[in-house]
Amino acid sequence: MATFAELGLGEPILAALGELGYDEPTPIQEQAIPALLAGRDVIAHAQTGTGKTAAFALPIIQRLTPAWAPQALVLAPTRELAMQVAEAMFRYGKHTGARVAPVYGGQPIERQLRALSRGVQVVVGTPGRIMDHMRRGTLALDHISMVVLDEADEMLDMGFAEDIEYILQQTPATRQTALFSATLPEAVQSLATRYTREAQRISVVSEQLTAPRTRQVYYEVPPRDKLDALCRVLDVETPGSAMIFCRTRAEADRLGESLQGRGYLAEVIHGDLSQAMRERVMKRFREGQVELLVATDVAARGLDIPDVSHVINYDVPGDPESYVHRIGRTGRAGRAGLAITLTTPRERRQLQIIERVTRSRIERLKLPSLADVAARRREAFREALREVLESGGLDPYVLMVEEMAESHDPVELAAAAFKLLLNEAEQEDTLVSVAGDGDGVEPGMTRLFLDLGRFDRVRPADIVGAIANEVGVPGKQIGAIDIYDRFSFVEVPSDLAQRVLRGLDGASLRGKPLRVSLAKPRR
Repeated sequence: MATFAELGLGEPILAALGELGYDEPTPIQEQAIPALLAGRDVIAHAQTGTGKTAAFALPIIQRLTPAWAPQALVLAPTRELAMQVAEAMFRYGKHTGARVAPVYGGQPIERQLRALSRGVQVVVGTPGRIMDHMRRGTLALDHISMVVLDEADEMLDMGFAEDIEYILQQTPATRQTALFSATLPEAVQSLATRYTREAQRISVVSEQLTAPRTRQVYYEVPPRDKLDALCRVLDVETPGSAMIFCRTRAEADRLGESLQGRGYLAEVIHGDLSQAMRERVMKRFREGQVELLVATDVAARGLDIPDVSHVINYDVPGDPESYVHRIGRTGRAGRAGLAITLTTPRERRQLQIIERVTRSRIERLKLPSLADVAARRREAFREALREVLESGGLDPYVLMVEEMAESHDPVELAAAAFKLLLNEAEQEDTLVSVAGDGDGVEPGMTRLFLDLGRFDRVRPADIVGAIANEVGVPGKQIGAIDIYDRFSFVEVPSDLAQRVLRGLDGASLRGKPLRVSLAKPRR
């Protein structure tokens, strides 16, 4: 297996690939990149998910000259794919200063006119919108040296054959042409024969892109309910180790803080973290100190991550390739895995594209109800109870039971103890909706007042970390956290409240001394 450097790519591109976590080229990249860098035409039989975007994007960026006239044109069948390709090229060319403009229908054309007027080197677009700009005189193809037809079979199926031929005829006859297609029907082969010259043929076709033992499911929820839906899924699934993927670093940070604030053992990992911080997070995850790893796609590609029981797509991936890389973290070595995707109604079509390209069925499930969560808690309680029974050391409690059994039925005593521990009746009253009404304190918890807040840059993770470090209370025992401008509230188990008060009062939080007291009852 060659390295990206051995394929002939320059240092700026190699640096960007390193930051993105790309360790080694895929088979399609290994074959297509040298051919395209050498100026050869290429006909590639390759599915989305095999790394084909980088296979043509990297040579395009490598061969750009300083001129601002469009030098490369990428045609894509849909605006979603055009956006994905353009975003990928921005990432790959971040150190080269490559100017890329996506043009597609459904976006205000004025924005595209401004981008084209400032000068671009690469244009990525749908055939219809490309022709609109050609007719307006806002896009000239005189200096195009390379044209890529991405998902050529889909473009022809959508009726773009005449548009594609017209566009190709307006480009210089000396241009380099690359055609990428998941299938090679007669129409695609005819187009390739007429518009390529002595093309190198490449075929990289995988029978199945996703792990066969990985069950793939999705839940459809409104955008505003995604966090609460995720928490319900986590409470029902109770994963021992899970990766949760977000599309952006900012979103990963927000989700990580929200999960920590709700008491989950979660850490965040993405490209903005230093190498030392990444290694520290990964060490905690491998050792089981962290159950949930909230990550961007860089973690799926470039880090040594052990097999996990669950992969959760908090955002639908932007392309099938990312989906394949993400869920490849579970279901390894013959073990069963579960890949869960949270999708909004608007993202349903993107999920259908992923299903078609990966040739796998993603099963729709009904979001767990509050009753499902309560039932799972009871089952977890029964499992914990069995472990306690097997471990022994119950003598002091046996004496208590024997004493109370003189006046109460032992079965009723056990039922009362279970009710007290589970707080089931109170939970059924307070868990009326996913969001709750925000009033009252959860039974068994005590609310504390902290005199630092948002203006002091305090985050939920800071409060959870302070309680864990100063008092030794694990994050999963900490309840609701509310942060206001100048103060905050946190709920802790009532039997630990005094211990937390003593440990936190006078401690340092965000470099400032912290004062803690019991909160006054809320009205």
